[in-house]
Amino acid sequence: MSGQSGSAHSSSAGAAEARTSAARALLERLGDLPHAEAARALSLAEDETAVQALQGAPPSLARAVLEELPLGRRQRVLAAASAENRRQWAAPEGFPEGSLGALMELPIGLFGPERTVAEATEELRELVKRAFVTYLFVVNEAGVLLGVVTMRDLLFSAPNTPLEQVMLRDPFYLRVDEPLVDAMKRVLNRHYPVYPVCDSAGRLAGLIRGPTMFEAQAIELSAQPGVMVGVEKEERLRTPLWRSLRFRHPWLQLNILTAFLAAGVVACFEDTINRVVVLAAFLPVLAGQSGNTGSQALAVALRGMTLGEVKSGDERRLMIKEAALGLFNGALVGITGAIGMYIYASMQGSGDALLLAGIVFAAMIGSCTVSGIAGTVTPLVLKRCGADPATASTIFLTTATDVVSMGMLLGLATWLLRA
Repeated sequence: MSGQSGSAHSSSAGAAEARTSAARALLERLGDLPHAEAARALSLAEDETAVQALQGAPPSLARAVLEELPLGRRQRVLAAASAENRRQWAAPEGFPEGSLGALMELPIGLFGPERTVAEATEELRELVKRAFVTYLFVVNEAGVLLGVVTMRDLLFSAPNTPLEQVMLRDPFYLRVDEPLVDAMKRVLNRHYPVYPVCDSAGRLAGLIRGPTMFEAQAIELSAQPGVMVGVEKEERLRTPLWRSLRFRHPWLQLNILTAFLAAGVVACFEDTINRVVVLAAFLPVLAGQSGNTGSQALAVALRGMTLGEVKSGDERRLMIKEAALGLFNGALVGITGAIGMYIYASMQGSGDALLLAGIVFAAMIGSCTVSGIAGTVTPLVLKRCGADPATASTIFLTTATDVVSMGMLLGLATWLLRA
C-alpha cells in the first residue's frame, strides 16, 4: 500500500510539473502572438494550464485574450480560475477607487436566449464543478443583459424550453462606474447573493457578490476613525516604520499648531487663574465634556454623509438638532459639574463657591451647545471646500471645542468675579 501511495504521489507531482512547464511555454507564446491567435493557442491547452499561463501574463493581456475565446471555452477557463483572478482580469485601468468596476469579477454562467434548458444544464454540470454559479445570465450577441434565470426555474422547466421563455426580464443590475456607497443604498432592501454589473449600454461587464460589497464598505467604515486622527487607510499593521511616520506626522504638526491657539486663550486669562486657582482644575473637565459632545455630533454627521442621508437643505435641521442636544446635555452635566465645583471651592475656603458653581454651569451649557454645532458644521464645510471630512474634522473640532470651552469658563469668571 505504501508503495502504491508513493507511486500515486510521484505521478501527481509529475503531472503538476508537466502542467507548469506547458503553462510556461504557453505564456511565452501569448506575448508574441496577436490576441486572436493567442486565444486559439490557449483553447488547445487544458483549463488548468490555461489558467496558469494567464496568471503569469499582465492583467491587460489576460483580459484581451479571454475576450477572444468562444463564450463556452472562456467560461470553463474562468471557472478553473480563482475569484481573485477573475476580479483582477475584470478590472481594466480607469475605474476610480471605490467604484464597482474595481471590485467586480468576470461573469460565469452566460447563455444566449435561444439556448435550451437542457443545453444550459449540460454546460452547467461542468462549470459548477469548479466555480460557484448562482444565476444564469441571458445575453444577446452584443453582450447586452436580457434576463436572469434562477436555478429553481431551470430545474422545473421543460428541457426543450428556450431560456428566453424562462428568464426574468429586465433584471436589476448595478452600473460599472457606480460608486460603492451609491450601490450599497440601491441594494439595501434586495439582499441578492450576486449582482450583475453593466456598462452604460446595458452590456454585462461583470458580477459582484453581495459579501464582497459589504466587506469593502466595512473596510471603508472601519478606516474612518484612523483617518480622523491622521492614520491613512493605506496603513496596516505591517506598514514599514518610516512610511507610517510619513502618513501620520504632518497631521500631528497641524494639531500642535492648532493647540497653540487654545494655549493662547488660557494665557490671556493668566491673571484670573492666578487669583482663582480652582478654575485651573476644571479646565480639563470642561474641555473633555465639550469635546465629547462635539465628537458625538461629528460621528453622526460623518455617518450620515457616508450613507448619503444628508441631503441638500438638511444642514440647518441637523445643526439645530445637535445644538439642542448640546444644550440639554450641557445643562445636565453642568449640574454635576457645578456641584463638583461648589464642593471643591468650599474645601479650598473660597468665598465665591456658589458663584463659581454658576459659572461652571453656564460655561458647560454654552460650550456643549457650540460643540454640537461645530461637530455638525465642520465636516460639511470641509466637504464643500473639497477636503476629506474624515481626515481633518477631528483636528479642527478639537481646536474649536478647547477654545470655546476654556474661553467661556475663564471669560465668565473674569467678568463676574470683577463685577
